[in-house]
Amino acid sequence: MIAIRDILVSEDIIEEQFICSLDRCKGACCYEGDLGAPLQDEELDILDEIYPKVRPYLSQRSIEVIENKGLYAFYKDLGSYGTQLDKGGPCVFMGLDPTGVAYCNIEKAWKDGLIDFRKPISCHLYPIRVLSNKNQGFTAINYDRWEICNPGCQLGKQEKMPLYKFVKEAIIRRFGAQFYDELDEIAQDLSKESQDH
Repeated sequence: MIAIRDILVSEDIIEEQFICSLDRCKGACCYEGDLGAPLQDEELDILDEIYPKVRPYLSQRSIEVIENKGLYAFYKDLGSYGTQLDKGGPCVFMGLDPTGVAYCNIEKAWKDGLIDFRKPISCHLYPIRVLSNKNQGFTAINYDRWEICNPGCQLGKQEKMPLYKFVKEAIIRRFGAQFYDELDEIAQDLSKESQDH
């Protein structure tokens, strides 16, 4: 692990290569798995606030699930709240384009200029996951390996795109530009060291 101030960063973030390959994975991270997208505490209030503007984008099925169960749920395995799922499957905010690729309806409303919130930061950062332990006072950034992302790994290697550069915008959104610049500097130093050996 690399320490940048009080944040621990897995070397995988720098060493692994990745680019989402939506035409091949079809956005499976939006509908596979048993847990909703992890939410930060402040994002719960944001979802409550933006829901009336996002609601017209949602399917009738998603609206029914939200109105019966709420916008988010507490997941013991996450130890936090996450977006609500439809029958343990797709996220209630998910839509499908004509080719069957999943997209986020929150992000669609954001692109249309209706809201200022793009989407949950955990979705924007994926396949990076952030683990914060408030009691122990640390935050760790890890690469979440999942076989559904294998096409993204292949495309990343093909294009030689480091994972941290692929999610640059999301890292800056979550941790700030200065943090990203420090991470980039460390990555470049490590790259030089490996070339020298």
